Amino acid sequence: MNEKKSKYDKVLSSKDIFVIAFGAMIGWGWIVMTGEWINYGGSIGAMIAFGIGGFMVLFVGLTYAELTAAMPECGGEHIFSLRAFGKNGSFVCTWAIILGYVGVVAFEACAFPTVIKYIAPSLVTKGYMYTIGGFDVYASWVAVAVVAAIIITYINYKGAKTAANVQTILTVVIALVGIALIAASVVRGDTANLDPMFLEGDEIGGVFKVAVMTPFMLVGFDVIPQAAEEINIPFKKIGKIIIFSIFMAVAWYVLIVLAVSLIMSKGDLSISELVTADAMKKAYFNSDIASTVCIFGGIMGIVTSWNSFFMGGSRAIAALSESHMAPGFLAKVNKKTKTPTNSILLVGFIAVIAPFFGKSMMTWITDAGSFAVCLAYLMVSASFLKLRKSEPNMNRPYKVKNAKLVGGMAVITTTIMCLLYIVPGNSQLITEEWVIVGAWILLGIAFYGYARKQYKEKFGTRQKLIYEDVVEEKPKKVRERVAAKA
Repeated sequence: MNEKKSKYDKVLSSKDIFVIAFGAMIGWGWIVMTGEWINYGGSIGAMIAFGIGGFMVLFVGLTYAELTAAMPECGGEHIFSLRAFGKNGSFVCTWAIILGYVGVVAFEACAFPTVIKYIAPSLVTKGYMYTIGGFDVYASWVAVAVVAAIIITYINYKGAKTAANVQTILTVVIALVGIALIAASVVRGDTANLDPMFLEGDEIGGVFKVAVMTPFMLVGFDVIPQAAEEINIPFKKIGKIIIFSIFMAVAWYVLIVLAVSLIMSKGDLSISELVTADAMKKAYFNSDIASTVCIFGGIMGIVTSWNSFFMGGSRAIAALSESHMAPGFLAKVNKKTKTPTNSILLVGFIAVIAPFFGKSMMTWITDAGSFAVCLAYLMVSASFLKLRKSEPNMNRPYKVKNAKLVGGMAVITTTIMCLLYIVPGNSQLITEEWVIVGAWILLGIAFYGYARKQYKEKFGTRQKLIYEDVVEEKPKKVRERVAAKA
């Protein structure tokens, strides 16, 4: 039989997939990088830059929205590129996105104890072990990271709904902290602090410098397609939520930049290490408690990003295995939890060992992974255009208007993003990061060769999934009116 029903349970609601995507996008950057954005572009310039960055990402998001609704299978990018470009193109795309997701998971495992240091420095600076890349690794620092990694792994092992429930709670906490900061800035802020509104002497250059950074702050909406088979809402609505999550993430960053700009003067910005936390402190009458609360919100951002990319990475690996492009045991879905447990344990193992290599190496992996994500975005955008041409009659519950314009802009945008990493003289990748990219390519070649030899003609093949759309139930009052009329 060539067709199959999904092995996953449809347990994720609209709220679940929104917080998974939104939580992945906001992360920790709004705490540590806001001052940098304002210094580079000016207060208004930084906000405009996020608008431009969001506009750039929106084109990619639209391609994801259409393709996810049309092919709602776990694996996202793997499924899209397999249908558009076949087994070889799909392997490249999936291998790239796995590096991106696993890189974030590894980084967050190291970021967690590093941020804890701001609140409880003595907790993570005991038992010096060794130094890697200029970073001192302490036993207590590693222990905090390992315990957190085990907890995140357990949450994901328990099931997608458990992970989504945790994500919801943490996202609400982050939102409350952000709202508290924004509200205080309206009451206590001073519009005079908005000066300079743009980078003095290089307004356009300053805005562009921030704009090219923003797409990487908005990575995360692509986690939704990875869990597509577990989503219990109509296919068309999946596409709408992807776009909505991008809009909300852009709004979040713009409002945080505005709040910090209203509270912090230029002099304040120049001496602050954690600008957003210091802005919160100043807004609440120099309260250290307010600063700690803000940092706590940032820690929750680390966990939401960690949790989302953990889910995405495990599903991408399982999808590769399902298509006989990776060892078969990685595709196993637990009958009780309905999750790809072996893939989850593999990602969990990576998260557990990552802290032993220190924070510097994890930064290198994250940068290399960001390049890989851009490459995957480019291939998804190209898949969108290819399938519009080769399969014009494909069922598309969420159909993008002006497909050639949207797809073309997505391809151009993602190509620029890739070039920013690799063009000599402008490359954002340093030597160590190039080594990681090269090693990942070599490992991919080895995996590819193994899978082709092991599975032969089965390589790149998978059973066709029977797409079972969900009919959204009308609210109770509507049902009662319909029943009364009948």
